[in-house]
Amino acid sequence: MFTRLVTRVFGTKHDRDVRRIRPIVDEMNRIAQSYRLLSDGDLRAKTEEFRARLGEGETVDDILPEAFAAVRETCRRLVGKTWKVCGLDVTWDMVPFDVQIIGAVVLHQGRIAEMATGEGKTLVATMPMYLNALTARGVHLITVNDYLALRDSQWMGKIYEFLGLSVGCIQHDMSPADRRVAYQADITYGTNNEFGFDYLRDNMAVRAQDRAQRGHHYAIVDEVDSVLVDEARTPLIISGPVGHSEDQKFTKLKPLVERLMKKQTLLVNEILSDAERLLKD
Repeated sequence: MFTRLVTRVFGTKHDRDVRRIRPIVDEMNRIAQSYRLLSDGDLRAKTEEFRARLGEGETVDDILPEAFAAVRETCRRLVGKTWKVCGLDVTWDMVPFDVQIIGAVVLHQGRIAEMATGEGKTLVATMPMYLNALTARGVHLITVNDYLALRDSQWMGKIYEFLGLSVGCIQHDMSPADRRVAYQADITYGTNNEFGFDYLRDNMAVRAQDRAQRGHHYAIVDEVDSVLVDEARTPLIISGPVGHSEDQKFTKLKPLVERLMKKQTLLVNEILSDAERLLKD
């Protein structure tokens, strides 16, 4: 009864979280309205302005409303435009709603945003992806299969490209050179398996220039229950060639190990004999 009373007065945790985020959304909407007066070039120039401000000591949280507003205004300007997505013509018709902006703030804060199919999760991710890509340290979007990675990189990629960012996509059959190029992009899409195997391969690389990834700064996991629960049940196993050595250490070490085992056996037998004698006494 007490819990119900507290909930009725103060609301649920979800309600309180939304109330805390709501002022950010309102500020973002005000800024987005002012961005309508900018030319395409001036809107694109906001990316370099944000990066300069980050270099001067501001944080991504400081510029969050403005960065999200830039993405929202870009979405508005793309409405009606058509481009190829996985070989098919797709006409853009999405502008983020307030509820999607709330979800984007939640993702930026490193929390889980639960959304039903069709509520625009793919679009929601573009705002925190753009914001964190402004650091020029690379961000990753992790999804469950190659098709979704390619589709989303081409579909949402126009937003980032409009704002002057580069987009890469990791696919299963890519060469190591192409992977390095994709990882150098501001935003990289791929699957959990590809990111995981590239990480393992990088740890096996002999030379730094043979590594594909360039560090791990920020990532969003799409279908987090599938990736971190279902897919995680299958371990990533990788192997590499072992250098051949003419120095056969086995031959040298075998007699030493045999002597050690005999000494160990004698010691254990002696301890057991002493224990049995003490028990009889």
